[in-house]
Amino acid sequence: MAMWRPPERIRYAPTSGGWPSREQAAASRLFSGVEVGPLSLTSRTWVPAMVPWRATEEGEVTPAVLDWYRRFAEGRPGAIVVEATGIRDIPSGPLLRIGHDRYLPGLRELVKVVREASDGQTRLLIQLIDFLAIRRRPAPETFFARYLQVNEIHRQRLGLADADDSTVRAALAGLTEERLTEVLEPRELEALRMGYRERVTDLHLPQVRELPRVLPDLFAAATARAREAGFDGVELHYAHAYTMASFLSATNQRDDGYGATLEGRVRLPLEVYRAARRAVGSAYTLGCRFLAEECIAGGSSVEDACYFALAFAREGFDFLALSRGGKFDDALQPKVGEAAYPYTGSSGYECMPSYYSDARGPFGRNLPAAQAIRRAVREAGLQTPVIAGGGIHHFQQAEAVLDSGQADIVAIARQALADPDWFRKVRSGCGDAVRLCLYTNYCEALDQRHREVTCELWDREALDETGAARSRDGKRRLVAPPWSEK
Repeated sequence: MAMWRPPERIRYAPTSGGWPSREQAAASRLFSGVEVGPLSLTSRTWVPAMVPWRATEEGEVTPAVLDWYRRFAEGRPGAIVVEATGIRDIPSGPLLRIGHDRYLPGLRELVKVVREASDGQTRLLIQLIDFLAIRRRPAPETFFARYLQVNEIHRQRLGLADADDSTVRAALAGLTEERLTEVLEPRELEALRMGYRERVTDLHLPQVRELPRVLPDLFAAATARAREAGFDGVELHYAHAYTMASFLSATNQRDDGYGATLEGRVRLPLEVYRAARRAVGSAYTLGCRFLAEECIAGGSSVEDACYFALAFAREGFDFLALSRGGKFDDALQPKVGEAAYPYTGSSGYECMPSYYSDARGPFGRNLPAAQAIRRAVREAGLQTPVIAGGGIHHFQQAEAVLDSGQADIVAIARQALADPDWFRKVRSGCGDAVRLCLYTNYCEALDQRHREVTCELWDREALDETGAARSRDGKRRLVAPPWSEK
């Protein structure tokens, strides 16, 4: 699938920015401790959730999942957030799940692995997600023969008032694209061109109408399981293209009290938090990840995000992790047989900008919005830690984020994937040994195809190394090569 790129296409390259000595790193804000609710971090470094596609089809932890998180833990960041983990016990492909007690043994092992690999230095949280139904784009003949629900409107527009369904379906299949836009409703056209997708505004669907009644208990049960499994905290996933973010979105015009206004849009996210908090009590770290900007036409703005941040902070959230974009609304058309991917459009680019960018560049695009949100929280007299990132790859950048008040903790994702030892190397004065991310989004392309996510900088390195696990096709190694301080 193609990916949206800005028309300016200015090429950027990461730079080291000048690495600190061991002494300078020790005196830095980045490597100072910080409290996140009841949780203490040894540094202000945070590896946010990234889906590596290593779970079983049933959502179980695998040896490859353990290896993935072990490798990040060896770098000893302040915190790691485990990938988006489904709160429902339903088929969802090779994504981790936490919707049943049978997942607890594997999740406990994951916690144990991270604690041992980091020598207890890294705190482990888990991100909890809910998502609505989405289907692959159908072949037109399949759509008209099987999926489209023929009705009287179709007959009227085709001039086939007395025709049976099979005649109407055959007539529709023979129409031009232009004529289809006249005969089909917008959502029917979308189902044909993009694949069917549920929205939180589909109140005619019982399962969507009932979301406010169902989700608080599901998130609460998953949060309780996370604590039972030994995780140090939970991040409620309120970002990007998924259910909870869709309730927060300015596009949410539900008329049942859970949309239309800022108060209505934030209502369910607050109710979910309250239910989760009741399940685990005040002594357990519980926060969320949400969008500083949706970056879509008619979407939520920074001002909306400031309102949400204040609501969350006043309610008692222990942290606010910020992201950007990544919506279905502007996703590019998938190929037949594939599902829409919410990071292919311009909002997806804002979430994960590449080395080809516009005049703003790919590094730190979310930081001005993060600063505005943090300022709003602080001016209200609240001290909730704000976590922000986006293209942060060298020490001076990260330190400047903290010094300038843009955030309290720095999230490092793609750079941590490129070099899981970034944190150890920089802290020990070995920054020159850092493998800098190129921001080509090689990893994102693998994610889009639901293949095991790796990094082009190391996945073909030392393939013959004893014990090096390989991808299913045998062509890539699954974790970065080891590093030891000389």
